[in-house]
Amino acid sequence: MNQNKSLIQFIKFGIVGVSNTLLTAGVIWILTKVFYCSDYISNFIGYIIGLANSFIWNRKWTFESKTRVSVTVFKFIVTFAISYGVQLGNLYALLHLTHIDPYYCQLMSIVVYTVINFILNKYYTFKI
Repeated sequence: MNQNKSLIQFIKFGIVGVSNTLLTAGVIWILTKVFYCSDYISNFIGYIIGLANSFIWNRKWTFESKTRVSVTVFKFIVTFAISYGVQLGNLYALLHLTHIDPYYCQLMSIVVYTVINFILNKYYTFKI
């Protein structure tokens, strides 16, 4: 039963993650390509929108958390800060050390963020 629950949570986390990735990437694309915002401003706004979406769906749907929102949101923000910091460092390196299109640098950095974020959310934020 417990393995079944973990598998279902993993699938739900993946669905939320894909929707967040699409949402984040879409916002970044619109801000950089349509509104010509800087890469860093676009990245930050995209991740904030994805963060809010992720918290709501993962708390209520994926993990069905009954923990007080204040406790969970604090851990979620810490997890986000760490994941985002690693991702931003990766983005900086890609933008300054390669000749890859900046949007592709954003997409590669999303992968880095996703891996770090999953691990921290699973073992810290929503650990049961």
